[in-house]
Amino acid sequence: MGAVSDDQRWMGVALALGERGRGRTAPNPNVGCIVVRDGRIVGRGWTQPGGRPHAEAMALAAAGDAVRGATVFTTLEPCAHVSPRGPACADLLVAAGVARVVVARGDPDPRTDGTGTARLRAAGIVVTDGVCADAAARSLAGFLTRQRLGRPFVTLKLATSLDGRIALPDGSSRWITGPQARAHAHLERSRHEAIVVGRGTWDADAPALDVRLPGLEARAPRRVLLSARAAPAGDGMLRIASPAAIADLPGDHVLVEGGARTAAAFLRADLVDRLLLYRAPILIGAGIASIGDIGLADLATAHGRWRAVDARQLGTDRLEVYERDACSPA
Repeated sequence: MGAVSDDQRWMGVALALGERGRGRTAPNPNVGCIVVRDGRIVGRGWTQPGGRPHAEAMALAAAGDAVRGATVFTTLEPCAHVSPRGPACADLLVAAGVARVVVARGDPDPRTDGTGTARLRAAGIVVTDGVCADAAARSLAGFLTRQRLGRPFVTLKLATSLDGRIALPDGSSRWITGPQARAHAHLERSRHEAIVVGRGTWDADAPALDVRLPGLEARAPRRVLLSARAAPAGDGMLRIASPAAIADLPGDHVLVEGGARTAAAFLRADLVDRLLLYRAPILIGAGIASIGDIGLADLATAHGRWRAVDARQLGTDRLEVYERDACSPA
């Protein structure tokens, strides 16, 4: 692995800031931005809930007079279109007199798509793009998936035993994993706008599907029921009749939590972009499998679809994170 450049280090800070807005900024992307002058950060910002103010506007305001001649690091190309909700960030950067802008990824929104960086260069600002592009794609996956495929980014969460079971034969499942793994799962919930369960899980457990972490309770996702029948009355739950209907859900990040038939339905529809596999060091034997039939015809088609991107220990449990391979069908 090569040495990490200063640009990559600063962009890493901007990416971390952008993660603060994940699951809160739709329909705008969760961008992070910092302003650097003389080797120190003089301004920082991230897209605020509801999509405004933009990260660049926040960072420039925080930097004040120190912005002139500074370098700006932003995780997405500055927007080039004026909105009733605020000015174009490319214009703000030009007016602020920055010397250089470092961009992680271009903005696929046709209203910007190259126009933002072109406007900066036309004003004499040095633009460096493609810094930490892969990390930015992961951070901005919800927005980018919505732009490219017209649907939110879908994460499937599974909590299983070593032998792939999610419950005893009688359906008992509390608890497969330990408290650290469950806390991490609640953190993941806080980063999504919607959470989906199937009718079987809802009828059996009536799960709260909330976020039970101090300080993050207000970031609970919207509850969604996958069912051909109507959602329970009076509980504020949305209903979708098929996995494809996620395209109409609000937000850009959907978490699928249960159960086995719902997981299989999303996998059969090829609508899972990311897998969260929490594995407990227990064996159940005869029990309920984590996933139902996904329509796999032969083993050859199962290979080459997923790549491991993270693994960590959470107490006694093991978390493995997989993402759809870039070469697999979307």
